[in-house]
Amino acid sequence: MADTPQGMTAPSNGKTIISVDAMGGDAGPAAVVAGCAESAIRNESIAFVLHGDEAVLAPLVARHSSLAGITRIQHSPDVVRMDDKPSQVMRHGRKTSMWATLTSVHEGAAHAAVSCGNTGALMAVSMLRLRKLNGVHRPAIACLWPSRGESGFNTMLDVGADVRADEESLLQYALMGAAYYRNAFDAPRPRVGLLNVGTEEHKGRAEIKEAARLIGEAAELGRYEFVGFVEGNDLPAAHVDVIVTDGFTGNVALKTAEGTARLFADSLREELTASLWSKVSAGVASGPLRRLKRRMDPRRMNGGVFLGLNGTVVKSHGSADATGVSAAIKLAFRLAQSGFQERMADRIALVADGLHQQALAPNETRPDPEGAPDNKDEAAP
Repeated sequence: MADTPQGMTAPSNGKTIISVDAMGGDAGPAAVVAGCAESAIRNESIAFVLHGDEAVLAPLVARHSSLAGITRIQHSPDVVRMDDKPSQVMRHGRKTSMWATLTSVHEGAAHAAVSCGNTGALMAVSMLRLRKLNGVHRPAIACLWPSRGESGFNTMLDVGADVRADEESLLQYALMGAAYYRNAFDAPRPRVGLLNVGTEEHKGRAEIKEAARLIGEAAELGRYEFVGFVEGNDLPAAHVDVIVTDGFTGNVALKTAEGTARLFADSLREELTASLWSKVSAGVASGPLRRLKRRMDPRRMNGGVFLGLNGTVVKSHGSADATGVSAAIKLAFRLAQSGFQERMADRIALVADGLHQQALAPNETRPDPEGAPDNKDEAAP
């Protein structure tokens, strides 16, 4: 296992501990606990701290034998509702399950946090309890996107943490997204693209054009390849791994894709059951259809990662069922084990210093102070 991130304890008895907001989400605590149980069945190296109403959680945990001996319930009487404003939670949320979930990571009692709750509140409390990495202007939410590439997924950020992003923030998103992709898919030099209204250099707002210049100049120090501007139809493409954009655009793209996927699935189901011959055809094609369903199942891609914090936080979709919660927990576990947070912070600081030095002396070249080969930048899980 890689070194434990700063401020965290080592795994207890070989277990990596995941702090879970058991009361967040539309499906209620039963789905969250069931997701924990699914993860425990598949992973013997995991343990949980569940935060919420103990009277509700204790009988739910007792139903799952896989959680016996690896689960601790920490009573938190209050819940962050989906319509709660982040400012309200910041002022009055200290007794909520969400607050307690992040406090466990802050205090070193857990190695990563997972919540299905209110995204805005989760980001606000995460920044308060865990703080930003040195040099990070604003954390970003990164999601996985099905793609035609070798790994089967691309990464896009930001998808909702901050609706605005200036050129320097977009550069940091590129650095953080590349670091995340390296860990998730063991890719030495991820290919980074900047989302725009066209691929031509003259298109886009002024800050987008300036961000392209900064991201391109930082490619060597950041250890990624910059492919330039990409468009919306490139999100699942094979020629890019990391798509950088602001939170407003990214969130709209994400929700549009989710809605389109549901429309396609519902329409296909209607057509395959419309007549006897349709049902027969569906039976003949049942194998490929099952594989397609599994490949495109959004539950398998559930989990947006908050990048840029002193700790690992995974935001599960609010409507996630047990399978979706388990996928988010799996992602949190892998990232907690990889321990790439400090290296990502070092990379951001290195690039900031390198760009500053280039501005002072553009004709000079400086060696990488880390002195590490490209494929050793971040430890793959």
